[in-house]
Amino acid sequence: MTDKPVTPQKSPIPIDVEAGKSYFWCSCGRSKNQPFCDGSHKASTFTPLKWTATKSGKKFFCGCKQTEGQPFCDGTHNGL
Repeated sequence: MTDKPVTPQKSPIPIDVEAGKSYFWCSCGRSKNQPFCDGSHKASTFTPLKWTATKSGKKFFCGCKQTEGQPFCDGTHNGL
């Protein structure tokens, strides 16, 4: 494994989140459960990013893993 994230898709991943629930965003890009961690980062320098929803609604999680606004899409995928 390298220390660069894999880009599983070049678009955001819309998710309906629930207030008070914690989500673990995959930062390595190898998870089969995108955009969330499934433990595929083991043996790498990556760790999942924990984010807790303060209110219910739709959030757009980064699918390219290059965002500056982790765990959310900031449009970086448009330049890939």
